[in-house]
Amino acid sequence: MRVAAIDIGTNSVRLVVGEAGPSGEGETPGAPLTLVTLDRLMQITRLGQGVDRTGRLDPAAIERTVEVLHRYRTLMDGLEVGPVRMTATSAARDASNREAFFDAVEAAIGARPELLSGEDEGRLSFLGATADLDPALGPFLIADIGGGSTEFSYGTTECEATISLDMGCVRFTEKYLEHDPPRPEELVAALSVAEAYVDDVPQAIPQVGEARTFVGLAGTVTTAAAVEIGLATYDRDRIHHFVLTKEAAEDVFRTLACESRADRIHNPGLEEARADVIVGGMCVLVTIMRRLGFDACLVSEADILDGLAMSLL
Repeated sequence: MRVAAIDIGTNSVRLVVGEAGPSGEGETPGAPLTLVTLDRLMQITRLGQGVDRTGRLDPAAIERTVEVLHRYRTLMDGLEVGPVRMTATSAARDASNREAFFDAVEAAIGARPELLSGEDEGRLSFLGATADLDPALGPFLIADIGGGSTEFSYGTTECEATISLDMGCVRFTEKYLEHDPPRPEELVAALSVAEAYVDDVPQAIPQVGEARTFVGLAGTVTTAAAVEIGLATYDRDRIHHFVLTKEAAEDVFRTLACESRADRIHNPGLEEARADVIVGGMCVLVTIMRRLGFDACLVSEADILDGLAMSLL
């Protein structure tokens, strides 16, 4: 059975197509299954453009997103996909016109998106991120830094606690980083707000101090790893489970925050379409590591998208 999952995020729209395969325990009866990926695509559409200010999805952003979804449907048909699970997250949660957007999405894909709560996002992110991790490395704290929100989830083999906070690369860029490059006072504002949000994590997840491994998900974290490595071309295998030290994250943050977008795009590993929001995302990442006391971040390319697909197996 081939399955597909689509994650309609604030900044990007992603697709994974896969099928069930045996886990590392082999094909013994009752052994858990794992997802064997057949195709994986990502397109930045900036669906959440202006949502924090207007409370509505912009028509141009809707058009960009639906166009990508039409292409995904064609690919899925070619791969003879069966069940599909598609979700919408922070931007859609905040938008008063989301039902009109969902109508257009349903016409493109043939299925209606599920509107996930932040807690649902956190649980699915945990499922995807920990599927190929050794439980001996746990307990884990997972942070999924999106465009409009960041989800934290905690546990070892199961998600025990989760919280969603309204901070993300697009939201912070639009609210606080008005100049190019950002002025020092703008960075201070973004970092201060991030600190206030992150300080809520121990209240929702009292066990956070027991986490042995901090795992970072989504485009901000993988981009920071790619820039630190200096990847001229995207290489998922080199990014997945790369250990990004706090020192390296701070160095990437300083470098990107001090450059204009025109200079920033020349950093190997930084996708041009992400160059205008990466500093906002890095404000979130470095604040998490500073406030919660993590010296390293295990970078994961497996995230909510994988969790969605695995839920269909």
